[in-house]
Amino acid sequence: MHIEEKTAEAINTLGCFCGKRDVEELTPAALKRVFGIEQADVMVLFGGSILAGGDVLACAMEEKIARRYVIVGGRGHTTETLCRQMEREISGLRTDGLSEAELFQAYLKEKYGREADWLETESTNCGNNITYLLELLKAKKFAWKSIILCQDATMQLRMEAGLRKYMPEDVLPVSYAAYRAEVALRDGRLTYTDDIHGMWEMERYVQLLMGEIPRLTDDAGGYGPAGKDFIAHVYIPEEVREAFEELKEVYRDAVREANPLYASK
Repeated sequence: MHIEEKTAEAINTLGCFCGKRDVEELTPAALKRVFGIEQADVMVLFGGSILAGGDVLACAMEEKIARRYVIVGGRGHTTETLCRQMEREISGLRTDGLSEAELFQAYLKEKYGREADWLETESTNCGNNITYLLELLKAKKFAWKSIILCQDATMQLRMEAGLRKYMPEDVLPVSYAAYRAEVALRDGRLTYTDDIHGMWEMERYVQLLMGEIPRLTDDAGGYGPAGKDFIAHVYIPEEVREAFEELKEVYRDAVREANPLYASK
């Protein structure tokens, strides 16, 4: 595999596109400046995130960024990695059978002495992450008009597009990816420029990013209205498409296929 500087640039282009953040920092002042509100009704952490997502949620709770906090996630393609990370972080934690939401709740309790208000523990993919979340909020009879979504940066844009398909028209969605990763080429190897808590191995990160572009593409093979109709339409800029094609030349077999084990029933 021949890695060049443009490979790192292409990875960063996809990372920036997929890892959407609508505000630079998750504070009342930033929300006020961008959206005219100081507190959202709901903040949701999705279990597909790395550990950094739990840290973001804890900091958001400290800032009183929302009225209610929800963690969403059963068991899916990222669960095994999350289990290994949690076992290293929390001494004595038995992860067998725990959902991603329960794992992150345990993390919040252990590291920050905090708890989310509600957990959704049955969803297995980005699609039913959203539909089960909406069912949960309806069952709780909680009135909400604004929602902050925090997901792994590789899947953040798709999560927002899923919400846009199903949410009421008068709801304000705010995207805040769990992290921002920058990749650089050093001594012929790709490396992250900053330490990110629980960050993916590089090849896994690239695989996840590359798997998003076919899913986000609104054509017969994608997840948009022209394809499987799982998400709302997403516009993909030309520079993102070019970056994807560049990476396909380097990582020829890296596009992640959907695992049928975690398909919606």
